[in-house]
Amino acid sequence: MHKQTKTNTKALHFDIHGRITLRVDAAAPSAPQLRSMLACFATDTERPADITVDDQLEPMPDAGLLEHELAYTDNSVRFQAEQLQVVRDGNQWRIHGPGELLTSVVPVLDAAMVARGAGMIHAATMAYRGHAIALPAAGGTGKTSTAAKLMRREGWSFMGDDWAFLAEDATLLGYAKPMFIKPHHRNIYPHLFEGVRKPLVPPQLSKSVGRLTTVVHPYVIRYPRLADFSRRWSPEHRMVDASKAFPGREVTTTAPLAAAIYIERYEGSRSRIVERTTDWMVDRMIGNFHIEMAGFSQHVVTGLAATSVVPWREHFAAKGVVLSKALDGRPCHLLQVPSAYSADEASDDIVRYLEELLPSVLDEQI
Repeated sequence: MHKQTKTNTKALHFDIHGRITLRVDAAAPSAPQLRSMLACFATDTERPADITVDDQLEPMPDAGLLEHELAYTDNSVRFQAEQLQVVRDGNQWRIHGPGELLTSVVPVLDAAMVARGAGMIHAATMAYRGHAIALPAAGGTGKTSTAAKLMRREGWSFMGDDWAFLAEDATLLGYAKPMFIKPHHRNIYPHLFEGVRKPLVPPQLSKSVGRLTTVVHPYVIRYPRLADFSRRWSPEHRMVDASKAFPGREVTTTAPLAAAIYIERYEGSRSRIVERTTDWMVDRMIGNFHIEMAGFSQHVVTGLAATSVVPWREHFAAKGVVLSKALDGRPCHLLQVPSAYSADEASDDIVRYLEELLPSVLDEQI
């Protein structure tokens, strides 16, 4: 049985769409970062937590060892270099560690949500005439630029530009976390560049700085204060709440899914859209979410699988079932945009195709 080593500690509480509750020890080094990245789910209501986060590792007597990387028992894994521990007791999870823990929370949150009938996806999510549109895509495809242009049009509202949850009853559950605005977004979000702001690198250097950030990230996450500072003050991007990105506009938290359009860059010369099957979209959503997670998040998934705490077949098969139910009967498309296009040019084409496609899609569902 898990024995708490701290008592009467203040905590941060988060309610993820009424399906998962998350409790973070306010004294844990990772608390400031999780407070900002999960702010849209913050609640003052205390309920038994499905996921708890703190910096107090639990004893693991007679743990097995996987070389020098992992120690493990039937229901827990300790990542040795990061001093991170993930414990699974049925549908309850505990995450312990002194470092930056968002990269550990994300894969655990996905697994916990799958058990409650919803899978986490990497996508821009918008609501149109009361229905949700999921735009899964890789980073740098033009999701954030597309969101800005859609929000200038009648009938659209914002749900999130990076992560979301898709429930098996075809409800899209938004995640309006802080947006990462980059130098090339200046013409699309001009109001976010007015006045005194932290300096950003020139657009032509943005990719180089991004690659450097990726290289140092595995080392930065061991130091939560540095990780939080890096996210806030990196010259690569600016963290902005949706309320500032879209002043005066409401954020939609849930809506029934109308369609899923996977957006990708390709080596062709013109944008094109083709219809795809539900199975194709499920595979792409699962793969895209996994590869777009931070490198250490992928390492957590691998560690949990390698030690059978969350076996590969259990996690991906269960998530596949959830997403298949969610997408059943909903139109799925692949929209390819030339890789040579800028984010501004790509988003223009994406918006044009959406405006052509969606009226007929909604007419069929109403």
